[in-house]
Amino acid sequence: MIRKFFTKRKVKEANFFVEPDEIFLDSKNIGNFDRQQFEGRLEKSISKNTVLFLGLAFLLATFIFGTRLGYLQIVKGNAYLLRSEKNVLSQDIIFADRGIIYDRNRVELAWNKESTRAYFSPGFSHVLGYVSYPARDSSGVWWQTEFIGRDGLEKEYNDKLNGVNGSKIVEVDAAGEVHSENIVNAPVRGEDLVTTLDSRLSSELYRLIKGLAEGNAFTGGAGVILDARNGEVLAATSFPEYDSEVLSRGEDSNLIDGYISDKRKVFLDRTISGLYTPGSIVKPFLALGALAEKIIDPAKKILSTGSIAIPNPYDKTKETIFRDWKAHGWTDMRQALAVSSDVYFYTIGGGFKDQRGLGILNIKKYLELFGIGQKSGVDLPDEKGGTIPSPEWKIKNFPGDPWRVGDTYNTAIGQYGFQVTPMEMARASATIANYGKLVTPHFLAGDKAKEEVVVDLGLPQEYFKVVYEGMRGSATYGTASILNVPYVEVAAKTGTAELGAAKNRINSWIVGFFPYEDPKYAFTVLMESGPTGASGASGVMRGLLDWMSINTPEYFE
Repeated sequence: MIRKFFTKRKVKEANFFVEPDEIFLDSKNIGNFDRQQFEGRLEKSISKNTVLFLGLAFLLATFIFGTRLGYLQIVKGNAYLLRSEKNVLSQDIIFADRGIIYDRNRVELAWNKESTRAYFSPGFSHVLGYVSYPARDSSGVWWQTEFIGRDGLEKEYNDKLNGVNGSKIVEVDAAGEVHSENIVNAPVRGEDLVTTLDSRLSSELYRLIKGLAEGNAFTGGAGVILDARNGEVLAATSFPEYDSEVLSRGEDSNLIDGYISDKRKVFLDRTISGLYTPGSIVKPFLALGALAEKIIDPAKKILSTGSIAIPNPYDKTKETIFRDWKAHGWTDMRQALAVSSDVYFYTIGGGFKDQRGLGILNIKKYLELFGIGQKSGVDLPDEKGGTIPSPEWKIKNFPGDPWRVGDTYNTAIGQYGFQVTPMEMARASATIANYGKLVTPHFLAGDKAKEEVVVDLGLPQEYFKVVYEGMRGSATYGTASILNVPYVEVAAKTGTAELGAAKNRINSWIVGFFPYEDPKYAFTVLMESGPTGASGASGVMRGLLDWMSINTPEYFE
């Protein structure tokens, strides 16, 4: 036993004893050990304390997870089972933002205000229109999943503005509480729309029309300003108008009912859908027709003593009298346009004594050549075309009553069954301003203008010069002399159309263009159904020109 003890002791001592020369041998790594893999090193066992610590850590983690699992499965098991049975996974819509509508200067006209549509106002409702919002039934099912344009540009360009809805998966419990959401498809925003409108011009034009209508008992009014070179609509407004936001929300039933019952026809866009007797604003187009058909030399004078008379077709012993609005004396074509002589245009329209006239078929031909009596093609929904009286029209509307020369006379001064829209008359006026190029009015800026077809009517420029000078005379000394302003030269033609059998109400018109020497812009203003003698459309246009001279003088350059 004693021997065994000493033997072990010697072994231990030998294990701990290292000869000096071995140290130097080890430093040379004669064994060629891979020291990166710990070769040639003495192994050292893990200590009991380390093993004990790791064991306790694993036991603690197992206890924690076990306790939590027991809580969820045993204590809360029934609650989570009930929730899992009542929770529903559904696919919900993420509504796409609708595109913004801008004017030509990037002023917002229609935009998104959280989840609703907001509009620039007043003066833009008929042009912009309104939308109906996505809607769902009482059970929460969406029966309309998109914003839908219901009028104006919102309707015309609905597909561009609308965008594409996205979707998400939603977990909802029986109480309607959302527990989780995950987007599946992101929504795609609608395209923005940049228009040709100048919001400044439309706003001021609306203010002036509204003020005159309310102050002088006109039923309503409308105005249009076009770029005569390309058909861009700079301003288009109609009074009275609705509130686009009210109609979009559809909540104010009292106000909406008031719109419906209003005898002034609040929903009517008078610029493109209002049909009105034009009166004398058609005379420049008859003058061009008479020149083209060589009916009369523009320098020839016709005497107006205040009326002309022809035999009564029903009683040959009597005369039918066609009156001028005043006696103008001897007038040539330029002067007749300036002072708006009815006798002159009765004569070149239907003929009188030794002066032959165009006749109704040629009158219709040349009026239609300028787009009158037709839709203008403007990019708005629900446009209407006008009506030019003709023998066919009379047969349809007055069976058994043949066309007579008196019907031609009345048509030649824009009366009888004649009806036009302000937009088609603005287009026709632009065609005079640009020497016979028929443009298509449009609101969409950019490529839209390039797509439109411009039709050259092919009439000699000297014919337009005669009409130019007559319309300029109207502004300097004739019926539109209120537009003889110092800051821009204007050419214009007024019209006063008598309404009803009593002829105690009128439509007041003015059409024209500016600047006179190099026309760029054409205009039309209508004041609808006002009392005879009331200050009318010319006053509105004068007010707008005065305002433009201060606020937008660039249009006069």
